[in-house]
Amino acid sequence: MDTNNRQPSTPKDALQSAKQALSQGRFDQAVATVSHALSELEDAKDKVELLYVKAVAKRLSGDNQAAIDINRDLLKIAPNHARVYQELAYLNRNLNRTQQAAESFYKATQLNPALLASWNALLAHYKQSGNTEAEIIAQAQIDYLNALPKQILHARDLMYEGQLHQADQLCRRFLQTNKHQVDGMLLLAEIGIALKVYSDAEFLLESCLELYPDNTAAGIEYLKLLSKMGRFQAAKDIASQLLIKHDNHLGILSAKASAMVGLGEIDAAIDLYHHALSLSGESAGIYLLLGHAYKAAGKLAEAVKAYQQAYDKQSGFGDAFWSLANTKTYAFTDAEIAMMEGYCDAQTRLESVSKDDQIHLHFALGKAHEDRANFDSAFRHYDVGNRLKRHANGYNSEIVTAQVANQKRVFSKRFIDKIIKRSKEACHAPDPIFIVGLPRAGSTLLEQILASHSKIDGTMELHNIMALAARLRGQKNQYPEMLETLAPEYFSRFGQQYIDDTRIYRQNAPYFIDKMPNNFMHIGLIRLILPNAKIIDARREPMACCFSGFKQLFAEGQDFSYSLQDIGQYYLDYVDMMQHWDEVLPEFVLKVKHEDVLDNLEGEIKRMLDFVGLEFESSCLDFHKTKRVIKTPSSEQVRQPIFKSSVDQYRAFEAHLAPLKDTLSPLL
Repeated sequence: MDTNNRQPSTPKDALQSAKQALSQGRFDQAVATVSHALSELEDAKDKVELLYVKAVAKRLSGDNQAAIDINRDLLKIAPNHARVYQELAYLNRNLNRTQQAAESFYKATQLNPALLASWNALLAHYKQSGNTEAEIIAQAQIDYLNALPKQILHARDLMYEGQLHQADQLCRRFLQTNKHQVDGMLLLAEIGIALKVYSDAEFLLESCLELYPDNTAAGIEYLKLLSKMGRFQAAKDIASQLLIKHDNHLGILSAKASAMVGLGEIDAAIDLYHHALSLSGESAGIYLLLGHAYKAAGKLAEAVKAYQQAYDKQSGFGDAFWSLANTKTYAFTDAEIAMMEGYCDAQTRLESVSKDDQIHLHFALGKAHEDRANFDSAFRHYDVGNRLKRHANGYNSEIVTAQVANQKRVFSKRFIDKIIKRSKEACHAPDPIFIVGLPRAGSTLLEQILASHSKIDGTMELHNIMALAARLRGQKNQYPEMLETLAPEYFSRFGQQYIDDTRIYRQNAPYFIDKMPNNFMHIGLIRLILPNAKIIDARREPMACCFSGFKQLFAEGQDFSYSLQDIGQYYLDYVDMMQHWDEVLPEFVLKVKHEDVLDNLEGEIKRMLDFVGLEFESSCLDFHKTKRVIKTPSSEQVRQPIFKSSVDQYRAFEAHLAPLKDTLSPLL
């Protein structure tokens, strides 16, 4: 009889059939079912769970080496799969590789802290090895997981495995019958943050703290969200309140210090980080944050030392190495390059270096090799880092293209004319100067130049306009359509709220800069609520701008930058959007080309100041002497006089840039 006729017809059916065979101890049948299904598949994502079941079946049948090989192949497709590391741990334990097993169990718990089996295995290992401190941590996590309602434990597991919508649905069903249960509220907020529904998450966490003021986990999650949203004053105030009850709590101390950096209170933040270090036994993570604070203050030597202390304290700490590279002026030693290359070695990577560390290390190695003119090696590392990052964020360029089309449709000439007629209902404050564009287009340089003027305050990349757009969008994705029917009084309210909420970032100057580059999508909204605002489009030559973005690992957002095709398409969409604004809002936006600034600094400064309505000041020419907090990757570059060395840097990589050039061809 032809057994293939009995094979399941779809990957989903094959997976269910293989799991059933596995649960019944029919391991060979499970392997056969999976193998047949895999032969029919081309998409790597569809293969992941099937391969995982096959690996489990091989382990349970006693074929340890085959299982190890399958798991390692799996990690090439799904490097963040926690249960694969758990499987490797079981296999290493079967082969009496105790230390390797412990490392893999630990890696599994870092990727998915809800894996009880791995925590229990680690606890046994720590007890046997006499590691009391680690034993206490493992036991605390086991106690926490065991205390969770089963539905919430399952939902947490789903969240950590990337199944956010399933986790959200399960959590909401639980809260329907267990209203205000703290674990459910906290988890739903965490899922909201992961889905970038920040307004919902903020409401949940604020409510959670009101109901359960002693819940430290909710407090720390709330502080993280506030900082992510750029609401540093609120984060500082709440951290101060929490520290009254939780004196010297490292997580809260660090969150308060980070908020203070955001507010420009650098010296006090540095003191607080040093206090945290005295309590933590010199934590690598706190050394990293201390380095960021020093860098923001322009104290580069101190920042470098802190970053080096961070990687000394934690083996393979990719963020510490990348932070050194991200100073843009640090030169790695031979020993540091060898160390990073060692962490990226295939075997080391699979067994002990996290995906996040791998990403940071590859970007750092790209910069290290570029500095030494090893351009092929540099591109190889940039490419690997970008591929890993893009795999993690799942960016879809079609969404941005659709958003641009939607903005163009809603903000038609007819609608704009109607807005202008109703301008009396908006907030007429002239204070904001928005600098928009793509990251790495020279916006930080423009900000530093303008902030050197006595009547302009520099701030940072403020999240307020994007937060307003997200709030208007809501869960039904109604922005920008809903602006056509919004009651006129809301225009003034939103504009005034923006002015009020951003006041904390200002000094005493009549004007201030908001340099969130992504605001180019929302120029229509800005015109609606702040008609007297000034907008500067920081424009840079397409190839140079896009490749500079491709080389940059951003702290968050900018998900379009991790593929040459994606960043090229984003640039096209950005140009399309800006052309539309120029057509429907003539003279509302001033385009400033980066190359023109480099060639004619004084002339471009006068042009920008004339656009804002201010007299020229020579301090703008000496912008590199201006002392202020700068948190973007270009912080050290804008503390130096104008230089042109970066204009054509991409040309050394042209042999690798065909996908970018092809995408940008309409502009080249």
